[in-house]
Amino acid sequence: MQLQNSHRSLPGFEAASAPAFHCGRLSPYRGETAAAETAIKLTYSGFKFYAACQFLLGGNGFSLQHVDEIFANLVQFAAVSWDKNSSGNPANSPSYKLVNLITKVAVNGKEHGALLRAIFKGSPCSEDAAVRRRFAVYKYCIEFVESGDLQREVAAEIVGLLMLEVHQFPAPALLELANLFLDTVKAGNLSSGKSLELFPNVLKALSARETLVYGNGDITGEECKKQIINSLCSSRWDPKCVIFLTSMFRDVLLSTEELQFVAEKVIRLLSKVDLQEMPPLVYQLLLLSAKGSKKNILEGIINVFNDLDQQLMTEEKDEGSLDLIDSTLPKEQLRQVEGTIILHIGFAVKFDQDLGRELVKAGQQGDSSKFLCPFSIALLLSVSRIQRFEKQVFDFLKSTILKGFKDFQFQQGSKFLRDLVPQPPCVSTLLLEIIKNSVFGWDHVTQGLVELGFLLMDSYGPKMIPGAKVSEAASGSPSQQASQLGSKILLETFKVHEPVRSVIFEQVLNRVITKATIPTTHFIELLSDIVLATPLIMQKSSSKLTATFDHLPDLPFSTVQGLLKALQPVLKINVSVRDNVILVLRKAMFSSHLDARKSAVAGFLLLLKNFKVLGSLSSSQCSQAIGASQVLVDVHARYNSAANEAFCLEILGCLRRCLSQQEDIRRILYEGFYEVIRRNSQLARPIMHTLVAQLKRYYEPEPDLLPPLMLEKCITAQKELIILLEPLAHLLSSIHSCVSWYKERSSLLQERGMDDNDDEYYLGCQQEIDEIMESITRRMIKCDLEEFELDKSADFSLSSGVGMKNYNYAVLVMGVCEVLIEYNFSTANFSKSKFEDILGLFKCYNKLVDILKEKSAKGRSSGGSKAYRSLLSTGFVSTLLTALFSCPASRTKPNRTYSTNDEDEEEAGAVNVLEKASSLITQFQRSLRIQLDSGEDEFNSKESVLLVNILFTLYRFLDSSSQQFVQMLSWTMKICKETDLEDVQFCKGIMTLLFNMHSLFKSPVSLLRELSQDIHGHLGDIDQDIEVEKPSHFRIVNVKTATPTVTLLVLGQSAKVLDEVDWLVTKLKIQLGSEKLLGDGGSQAPNPREPVEKAIILQLGTLLTACHELVQTALPTGSCMDTLLKELTKMYTVLTALVKYYLQVCTNHAGKIPNRLEKLVKLSGSHLTPQCYAFITYVQSIQSENIAGDKKKKEDAAAVSTAKVLRDTKPIPNLIFAIEKYEEFLIKLSKKSKVGH
Repeated sequence: MQLQNSHRSLPGFEAASAPAFHCGRLSPYRGETAAAETAIKLTYSGFKFYAACQFLLGGNGFSLQHVDEIFANLVQFAAVSWDKNSSGNPANSPSYKLVNLITKVAVNGKEHGALLRAIFKGSPCSEDAAVRRRFAVYKYCIEFVESGDLQREVAAEIVGLLMLEVHQFPAPALLELANLFLDTVKAGNLSSGKSLELFPNVLKALSARETLVYGNGDITGEECKKQIINSLCSSRWDPKCVIFLTSMFRDVLLSTEELQFVAEKVIRLLSKVDLQEMPPLVYQLLLLSAKGSKKNILEGIINVFNDLDQQLMTEEKDEGSLDLIDSTLPKEQLRQVEGTIILHIGFAVKFDQDLGRELVKAGQQGDSSKFLCPFSIALLLSVSRIQRFEKQVFDFLKSTILKGFKDFQFQQGSKFLRDLVPQPPCVSTLLLEIIKNSVFGWDHVTQGLVELGFLLMDSYGPKMIPGAKVSEAASGSPSQQASQLGSKILLETFKVHEPVRSVIFEQVLNRVITKATIPTTHFIELLSDIVLATPLIMQKSSSKLTATFDHLPDLPFSTVQGLLKALQPVLKINVSVRDNVILVLRKAMFSSHLDARKSAVAGFLLLLKNFKVLGSLSSSQCSQAIGASQVLVDVHARYNSAANEAFCLEILGCLRRCLSQQEDIRRILYEGFYEVIRRNSQLARPIMHTLVAQLKRYYEPEPDLLPPLMLEKCITAQKELIILLEPLAHLLSSIHSCVSWYKERSSLLQERGMDDNDDEYYLGCQQEIDEIMESITRRMIKCDLEEFELDKSADFSLSSGVGMKNYNYAVLVMGVCEVLIEYNFSTANFSKSKFEDILGLFKCYNKLVDILKEKSAKGRSSGGSKAYRSLLSTGFVSTLLTALFSCPASRTKPNRTYSTNDEDEEEAGAVNVLEKASSLITQFQRSLRIQLDSGEDEFNSKESVLLVNILFTLYRFLDSSSQQFVQMLSWTMKICKETDLEDVQFCKGIMTLLFNMHSLFKSPVSLLRELSQDIHGHLGDIDQDIEVEKPSHFRIVNVKTATPTVTLLVLGQSAKVLDEVDWLVTKLKIQLGSEKLLGDGGSQAPNPREPVEKAIILQLGTLLTACHELVQTALPTGSCMDTLLKELTKMYTVLTALVKYYLQVCTNHAGKIPNRLEKLVKLSGSHLTPQCYAFITYVQSIQSENIAGDKKKKEDAAAVSTAKVLRDTKPIPNLIFAIEKYEEFLIKLSKKSKVGH
């Protein structure tokens, strides 16, 4: 055909698609060749573009007229100047026709790339019209891509073509294109953000230009790029566009400052986007962190979610208020978003370990009180799953937790610190909050929680020191609190997370079994809490429990006892586990190891105590009621009534056989029988029968025969050792406790109008026991020590057989006397004859106590003997103290009986502790005042010190802000000011009480200054020519008590004050480091650290005046002088730390040097440093005199060792070094701040 031939003659038609010409009726081509060639030159793909135009504009066919119109338009398009404001119909304008053509091609998704390439090919940037045409295409394509009308693939291809051609633009067009993007962002017209992929190329092309016109001047392309980025980040971003813009900045080459600017902008907007938009935005931030600014990004994310958590907590607190304000934060959605973000950060750390290092560093180097929050801790726990960071994270968390508890305890002990520093968030609360939050899909945090819990328990639990007793942290100490926190974490995690229950349970059991040589009480307590919280869940762990019980005979007795107590609820509801335990205990009863037999006895007693028997045991009908968690389990299918009765009798029979074993086993049995009767009353009859029968073996029935007990049967010989076989006193104590229980039970049944089936038996048994106890009491009073083969001159050392025998006899008699005293007191009803009997028993007891104090310490060995332990019960001691210290009116109707029942303990716990403590304090204050008013001749020092110690214990129950506390402090202060006694022990006790109470009320620095003046007045000045006035602030301070007692107490309290100040200075340094650096020193922003700085300087100033008095005091050689030198060194060390802090303030331009600091420095220069050097001269002269005196005595000269000389002289160089360091940093601060000191 003619058309085909003409096409082949044109360049670019070789790639034509032949099938495109098979449709429609073609007429000979009559167009102008020049027009066709011009149109073809405007295209990139030649005939392919021509065919596309045919298909789009011609439908199923096309005519030559259509093609001519297209070529004509393209020629016109190339020739006519591009002008948006051209007159005429816009639909006939070249721009409209071209845009319409692009739209049609792009919407259909075919040949759009070819069209755009053709337009760019035909629009070279060497022509202004072509540049405007290109810009119009860019502008339209950007709007078209953002409209969302295109398929994703089509939009991506269009953006890709635009990116390839952007570098062709001249600088002005690039700047105009960048401004187009800025206007689009400011207007919030980004719907898909796809077009933003082009913006980094625009900025890159701009930065490559050497110069361009910007505003009214010329700037470089790089500077123009910075201006555009600054303008973009300074403008308002629509929250819907934040994710697109953050993703876009990943492809922009940013400087460190620009990256920080962008990161801060995005983090500010993070809290403003919707919750569901937060995870993708954080994901983009994490990708952006690959460029840098990792720490700022992580801290920003943490702060945002910490603020959201605080907002949620505030809204939850306000739910109970009357404000009709709806919650703006859905809790469940927030927790799920947090969990997703934690997961994102965890994955990011896996691929970018620098991010993980920055996270750990942010916690270690920053202010932990601001960094730690539920979100940040959960994030660290999630990162701990990565092996590289596991140790770092757990070391940081462990140290932070312990430091948090230490700081809390330190702060609680000082009113000065509590008023200055706000209480930081409790670490325990944060971790337990994480466990609550973890139910919302935070599975990646659970593993870290479990590991942290075990780490805290392993690290801070009780320790075993070789050759010593178990080292257990003091109650309430930071270490114990950390261990308890680990236990709480594991318990709460066990409750809410089923997947880790088996892991926790197995790990706890493993530690109890495998760590038998070290204390496991904390793990046993955790196991008990787990079982009590979820007894039915333990049903699934029967195999693990069975395997554990197989190890019982090999475990220590204390471990077995605790383990069986902890697992009691499981034994009640799981028959198979109980059967296994019984089988193991039966085997252990015949073991050759003493601990195994002790464990068996304790285990059987535990079974009898917890498995209540209904009805009389003597009856043939017997059943067991086993309950746990309000579940009654029928065990008749396993044990019928006959088997039930046989089971109980068999256990009692096994226990009776233990009455012929060692003393330890018998003692466990006697102590356990009383607990069994209290919990399982139907077993009282056989138990009391067994106890009475055992007593009769050692009781002398003849009423006039002395002594009433056959003590020789209670001991036995093993080779050369004489050991105790029968703990007779424990046997009597058990019988007395059982009788007391029966009396209380009978009175309770009578009050309720109930009858006891075995009342006749119990009455007969009680009468028999009363007769025996009365007979023993009567005859014990008549006995002399010789009746027991004891004498003051006898041998009581434990290194010989005779001494061991006498010692065991003495212990038995003392225990019997104690039990008889308690028995007679409980039945006395304050009768005169009974009290006379009690006094007679006490005389016998007191004689033996004095003898043992005098002689038992000689030759003590570890062979077969045990330290004496009093058998007086807590109830008896409580009743006796109440009778002794209560007013006469309250003694008229005392409680005739006392009990240790659980019900009574609960009722006692309901008493107001504050009122009870206040009442007791008043009574003991009255008693101490009587002692002080009795005169120095009748003053009983020992009793007064005991009364002060009691008051020292009782004041801890008072609230430091209560009126009772203030009254007691005033009373103690008055005692110290008005009492003129030379008793050193009393002075030490009352002054210690004063210091401890005063610290909880207010800072004691003024008190220390007055006491220092008193000490200086009584001891004199180091310059003998100076006469010191003797002030009398505190009369308790005199020549005898001033040194070493009061001086050491004052120095100790001064050390505590310096510790507090040093702690505050450290806090200030951390706070200063976490603050943003100010651009200039003239900022008018208030200084948030000023109150703390002022308090520190005032404390140091007042304490410095106290040291001014002490450093001039003529202290004697010894502990006072050494301690003062050390405290002076500490004072200069703290002053140096304060100067370093202000040096950091000047370096960071974070403030100015206050006038108070200048006054403090001048005070130290005039009132301390010169006196320190004078005191050093005084100390050296005193030491020289002592050494000269020692050399005159040849016998004593050998005793003066080199180590002692070094120790005596070491504090002086340390003090001089501290003074010089202080002056060195003062000079640096003076130069830095331009302030002369």
